[in-house]
Amino acid sequence: MKIDIRISPLFICVVISVFFYGCKKEPLLITDIDGNIYNSIKIGTQTWMLENLKTTRYNDGSAIPLIANFSDWTALRSPGFCWNNFDMSSYKDTYGALYNYYVVSTDKLCPKGWHVPTDLEWTSLIDYCGGELLAGGKLKEEGLVHWYTPNSSSTNESGFTALPGGCMPNYGIITTPGAACYFWSSTSFMTSEAWMYSLVYNSSMCHKLDYPRTGGFSVRCIKD
Repeated sequence: MKIDIRISPLFICVVISVFFYGCKKEPLLITDIDGNIYNSIKIGTQTWMLENLKTTRYNDGSAIPLIANFSDWTALRSPGFCWNNFDMSSYKDTYGALYNYYVVSTDKLCPKGWHVPTDLEWTSLIDYCGGELLAGGKLKEEGLVHWYTPNSSSTNESGFTALPGGCMPNYGIITTPGAACYFWSSTSFMTSEAWMYSLVYNSSMCHKLDYPRTGGFSVRCIKD
């Protein structure tokens, strides 16, 4: 006896939808101690926050000292953070906070389960993105909404979406957003400096630099 089995095209569509979408993992959302919410992205074998950290407290609930003017910042030799140009309302939501290395070195800055990336973890990201000469373009947000022209070679192929949040130097002139971004690693260098990474508007490179611990830079957390 011949059995005629007919499968409805609608049934096939339902099965395909369940397979591809029902099993799809949503991006991990992270909440810091202040209640700020961050997206995440997997790049190679690493999982990174998709925005710069903006917490005002350590993950144990204790406050990070807020520095409100440049003279106090340059004199600081202990943990502290600030907003670019000391203007929270203009810069917090887009660019996050700027922390000195004394904050980073406490190991309590990122939400639990996350940490400030080591120099080796930054190197792994850069190698995955084609090496120091090309990684900057693959990490930077495309276009000129936030970056100064020409924002050279920016493709954001990695999805990292680096924004030019500027920095708070330990001397000289405050660098406001648009030209560059600077990220701390958790790895110290000598006794008074630490390794950091910068991306600039007119280059495809990702620069590795050592800088005094008193500088104020952005932080991107990486999953433990």
